[in-house]
Amino acid sequence: MSDWTAGYVADIGYTFGYYTELNPLRLRLAFLNAGLVPPEVGTACELGFGQGMSANLHAAASVVRWSGTDFNPAQAGFAQELAQVSANGAELYDEGFDAFCARADLPAFDYIGLHGIWSWISDANRAVIVDFVRRKLKVGGVLYISYNTQPGWAAMVPMRDLLTEHAEVLGADGAGIVSRIDAALAFVDQLLAANPAYARANPQVAERVKKIKEQNRHYVAHEYFNRDWQPMAFAEMARWLQPAKLNWACSANFLDAIDAVNLSAEQQTLLKGIPDAMFRQTTRDFCVNQQFRKDYWVKGSRSLSALEQAEALRAQRIVLAQPRAEVSLKVAGSLGEATLTEAVYAPILDQLADHKPRSLGQLEQALKGTEAGKAINFAQILQAAMVLSATGALLPVQDDAAAQKAKKPSERLNTHLMNKARSSNELSYLASPLAGGGITVPRFQQLFLLARQLGHKQPQDWALYVWNTLQAQGQRLLKDGQPIESAEGNLAELTLQATAFAEKQLPILRALQVA
Repeated sequence: MSDWTAGYVADIGYTFGYYTELNPLRLRLAFLNAGLVPPEVGTACELGFGQGMSANLHAAASVVRWSGTDFNPAQAGFAQELAQVSANGAELYDEGFDAFCARADLPAFDYIGLHGIWSWISDANRAVIVDFVRRKLKVGGVLYISYNTQPGWAAMVPMRDLLTEHAEVLGADGAGIVSRIDAALAFVDQLLAANPAYARANPQVAERVKKIKEQNRHYVAHEYFNRDWQPMAFAEMARWLQPAKLNWACSANFLDAIDAVNLSAEQQTLLKGIPDAMFRQTTRDFCVNQQFRKDYWVKGSRSLSALEQAEALRAQRIVLAQPRAEVSLKVAGSLGEATLTEAVYAPILDQLADHKPRSLGQLEQALKGTEAGKAINFAQILQAAMVLSATGALLPVQDDAAAQKAKKPSERLNTHLMNKARSSNELSYLASPLAGGGITVPRFQQLFLLARQLGHKQPQDWALYVWNTLQAQGQRLLKDGQPIESAEGNLAELTLQATAFAEKQLPILRALQVA
């Protein structure tokens, strides 16, 4: 009997996550900042799409034609349901990589994405994927890939192997994966309590195990308990991708481009003295103890001239996606928490506070007309855009024509997701035609939007609708970790939340064309 799982955890579903790094719209700013020609993305593919939230949100909220596969039929079924109700044109399959990558009906792709897949598959599947990228990624096309990497995982590898061996050898016969995970973690607690020399030599491992115990078991199962699990050094990744003619372009983590928050002066000097870009990345991983890489690779990188880069950057459009007053001027890099310069960031945020899309060039001109903004140059504006995009405060936006075409599929998908939110808090994202992808919208905010869609006008009406929905299912709100018992207390709390939503989040959701 063949094992269709290929060693991957299949008896528990993956989480309903959305990963903004998979949005092709994001790569334009990253490429322009790196001085590279970005591709125009018309066709895209996601390999291993999980529950399909990212693939469907991107397909609905843009004019990009998406394809993809996930070997798990339950997950693929959910993804196909989203594609069908939104009529977003996504072609999503439940095939293994070998079968999907051999399909003759797939187009050539401008963009291929793999989020958190590479580290958990076999070498045979990696070879299939590399060959697929070689054949199906267009010249100038981009591969987005994220993966566990060395040296950040080096100390944890033996502990992960011990966890999976315990689950396989000592896990109770017939017990589900969650029970086997809990038993393995309990055993590791016993081991650490015995103060083994391994733990003394690697004191960070105990903290890692503590964090694992706090995480969602669906996530833990897929993160740590697959048969294949291989953190890979950057140089080895480069060797794998060489047959596909790919060059490393830049990090998909925008904050990686800001050396000041990640590298000491001595480290920056060391890296600047390394002429080879690939070896520089390998060395950088040691400087920051890199644990997880998110990278863009390109088939045939081309550099922009200084003039072309400046013009393209000034044409890049952005929008503020958080309330101005709530945008933090703290950012966490590899060196720890850093405070952003208020004299630079405050005038920029003030200009964007109305949540209207602006190009960086328009922002530059507007700042020149203010006393506070006169001293801010374009290099500072660009760095601020990169930092605030990394934190999620800013989003790159697509052109008006593409956003208009994406409105109907986005509305259909959002209505479907909001209806699911009546009974579940697992689906915390909606599609934004302006942003070309998903944005975080928690359950109650989705239900307030649904109430508005159903004709309820005022926040107190939204709150009553949500309370009736919860009450019918025997659900209560939590406050300070405790359930609110009375109907009056639940309704009062929902009314407070609905009022705050109307004042703070709703204007942003309107600007993002979600509401």
